Amino acid sequence: MCTGKCSKCIGITLFPLAVCAIVSNILLYFPNGQVLQLSEITDLVWFFHGILGAGILVILPAFMMLGAGGTGCCANRCGMLLSVILSVMGFAGGAYCVVISLLGLIGGPLCDTGDGEYLYPFRNDTLEDNYLFNQTTWSICKQPENIILWNIVLFSILLVTGVIEAILCFIQVINGLTGFICGTCMRRRKTNISGM
Repeated sequence: MCTGKCSKCIGITLFPLAVCAIVSNILLYFPNGQVLQLSEITDLVWFFHGILGAGILVILPAFMMLGAGGTGCCANRCGMLLSVILSVMGFAGGAYCVVISLLGLIGGPLCDTGDGEYLYPFRNDTLEDNYLFNQTTWSICKQPENIILWNIVLFSILLVTGVIEAILCFIQVINGLTGFICGTCMRRRKTNISGM
């Protein structure tokens, strides 16, 4: 496969992943569809790991990958080099999303435990006692309703999305370097020997 076609395929794949990450991050602001006060929203949501990390920082290289896959002067080597630089940025955005999502899953949500005060009831749990592996502890959170399931599903989506984006951007770094060195397509050119 040509490095240009590979670049286009990766770019096209990154767009829905970035949109999924942005939507998932926005949904974390509205637990169970409720509008809460800013102080009642899990703190890790404010790191914008889906909007900025797996969203905007991945959309930019995706646009460049689509352009780098085309033809240009010098076999589009400049476009491929720029796609490498932006893919490193996309890789960093995907990795950032993975780290924050893992922290969000491990630490658990901010919730009302029944006394009207919002706190993190699972932040000091050991890995063996973690709420992820003990569903009976979920009843600790009274409000917002289903906040634990909401956070687990959305942070998991962001985690998987970030991993896939980081892998695709890393593949594009290798593909882009190959395209920069060899050109965007390695077609064999037939030479006409009839003149000799």
